[in-house]
Amino acid sequence: MSYKDRLRSTKVSSDENGVAESCCESPCIESKDGDVVCLNCGMIQSRNLVGNERRAYTVEEVNKRRRTEPRWREFGPRTMLPNSKIDSKGRLINAKGKTLFSRLSKIQNSLISSIERNFWEAKPKLKMLTSKMNIPEYIKETAWKIYSLVARKKLTMGRSIDGFIAASLYAAIRVHEFPRLLEEVCDASMTPRRTVHRSLGMIVKEVLPELNLRYKPITAEQLVFRFGNDLGLPMEVQKKAINMLSEASKNGLMRTGKDPKGLAASVIYMAAKSSNCRKTQAEVSGVAKVTEVTLRSRSKQIKLKLN
Repeated sequence: MSYKDRLRSTKVSSDENGVAESCCESPCIESKDGDVVCLNCGMIQSRNLVGNERRAYTVEEVNKRRRTEPRWREFGPRTMLPNSKIDSKGRLINAKGKTLFSRLSKIQNSLISSIERNFWEAKPKLKMLTSKMNIPEYIKETAWKIYSLVARKKLTMGRSIDGFIAASLYAAIRVHEFPRLLEEVCDASMTPRRTVHRSLGMIVKEVLPELNLRYKPITAEQLVFRFGNDLGLPMEVQKKAINMLSEASKNGLMRTGKDPKGLAASVIYMAAKSSNCRKTQAEVSGVAKVTEVTLRSRSKQIKLKLN
């Protein structure tokens, strides 16, 4: 049954029934915000969801036909001083009162501190970035705690807020050992890696010690499962890659100074190559964000230790 047929059937049934049944002894029916409501008992008789959109040209028409209010950012309380011509009791405000409220609104805006303005700009950006990267809530809270201390220490003065937001998020990711790469954070925030790296260095040096947070290095074992899931490899291949990496480390593989992304990508490539789920070097290097040259060189080093 289509929407037009259902709408037509409801109109016919309402016409046949006539006036709706009374909800109380003395009903007082009025239309409020699209609902036909009894003001005595509060029962909703019917709803009228069809809007009558009309254009507004004057200030009075805009205030009269407005149905929504501006949505402010989610950080911190804010006192709103409206520019309406009537007070809370519906009486008109004279010229002297309008001048008073205009001056009070200017004073209120001037009382907002620079840190508060910084937070109003940074909180929506951090929320959008964490939602874009699908970051858990506990990491988002740690990132906001880091950025709050950054703003209070005035490290953002003369520097990029976007860079510090991305750096705070990546620092929180490394604190909780979450498998996300710096390149992914830079791409999601659309911030140059150099800017994020410079901001990250200041956070690690000046902010994390005060919060008693430890910047933990990311390991190749964590990235193996991450890259394996991105490539759609079964768990047997991922476990085989982990065993190859642990065996090579026991046989004396030097992992100091080597990027864990290259090591994880090389064992993933070798494990997939030895199974039925083969992947090309371009596919593995594209997921791991390393070059094919690095992938081949790390694979040769691991093969020597396995043999």
